[in-house]
Amino acid sequence: MAPFGLCARLRSSAATSCTQDYFNSIALGICRQISTGTSDTFRHTDIEKRLTSPSHSSVDLESVRFGQTFTDHLLTVEHAEGHGWGRPQIRPFAEGFTIHPASTVLHYGMCCFEGMKAYLGVDGRGRLFRPDMNMQRLHRSSRRLHLADYDPGELLECLKELLRVERQWLPEREGYSLYIRPYMFSSSHSIGISRPTRSTIAVILSPVGPYFATGLTPIKLFLDERNVRAWPGGVGDCKVGSNYAPTILPQTTAQQLHGTPQVLYTMPSKDSSDADAALISESGAMNVFFLLDKEDGSGQQLITPPLDGTILPGVTRDSVLQLARHWWDCDVLEAHITVGALKRAAAEGRLREIFGCGTACIVQPIDGLVRADGQVLAAPFDASSITSMTARMTRALTDIQYARVPSDWSVPFDDAKIQDKELAGAEPCHDAVMGL
Repeated sequence: MAPFGLCARLRSSAATSCTQDYFNSIALGICRQISTGTSDTFRHTDIEKRLTSPSHSSVDLESVRFGQTFTDHLLTVEHAEGHGWGRPQIRPFAEGFTIHPASTVLHYGMCCFEGMKAYLGVDGRGRLFRPDMNMQRLHRSSRRLHLADYDPGELLECLKELLRVERQWLPEREGYSLYIRPYMFSSSHSIGISRPTRSTIAVILSPVGPYFATGLTPIKLFLDERNVRAWPGGVGDCKVGSNYAPTILPQTTAQQLHGTPQVLYTMPSKDSSDADAALISESGAMNVFFLLDKEDGSGQQLITPPLDGTILPGVTRDSVLQLARHWWDCDVLEAHITVGALKRAAAEGRLREIFGCGTACIVQPIDGLVRADGQVLAAPFDASSITSMTARMTRALTDIQYARVPSDWSVPFDDAKIQDKELAGAEPCHDAVMGL
């Protein structure tokens, strides 16, 4: 039954016993509950805008550093127990936040976040890549922290409106994009480990280039066999702040001792005396894939660790899996792989490629894993080869993101048309999957 019809019938049956205003409040609540799946959420149609004069003239894309330049405005919306959600606001970024000194986000790290990107398509339209997955993951992370509930679809529409306001910041060059950081935190005004009574959602935007300065040049990762990113039964499958802050020290140490920009974590086995029995986990900023020749010589396998509760279900990870399975070039597995298995494959020349993937880096080639004793598990990567799995996957994903091929994964947020831009000259990859 349509919500309007139900509300009309409720109005008729209750008119004799309720005042009109009282009935209207009940009917409106029921209609909202039916239409959104939640009885308490903000709505994009209620957005208030307080806009400042644009400061943007021309961002120097050659010198922009990842996540250090921000647009003129941000989106905020706040919830207080007993009062519900306020109206979403798009307001000047320079105003920032006023946070109570006792806010539990400051004391207990009660926060979660997402990473997304907006791209300028070859058709001149601003586009998002599978944004529904990011919204659902943020919602799931927020529920794990018991933050206030809301409708993820409404947040997506609010985010799109912020992008339309900041449209002039969208880089008009391939390899560059507008990074989107939605986040949510507890702004409760009390010290104590308890359920949050106040929640804040915000979205900020930042024009960015490649996450790693090397671009598609391969990097090495330090194979950390001492520190653990996430344990079974924890929150490794949620994008919460407590998964990331503890990784800064291992990452910095690896950079200083081994010259590696990132760390690949492992999960120790029950037999701690056998280091080679440890399971490969994920990197601090990426899910990781391995392309290996099978031991019996019957073909190749593309392997990534399974979603066992310790691995973040990455949007790019899922996209890589779907594309690779469509190509039918190799067996595609979500399976545990040990340090020892990689060590043998590298020694036997069967470890063909390693790459990381994520929203920030998209696809990052990795040509070796460095162990604490200096041993390197090498995967030779020919950066000039257009037939490698890494290069093909990069091109297929960017073809979708920049709308060189049609795909439901590429979601426009405006109707603007910009002609004769650098993007328009790019040729699509033959491996890109039409209609994904």
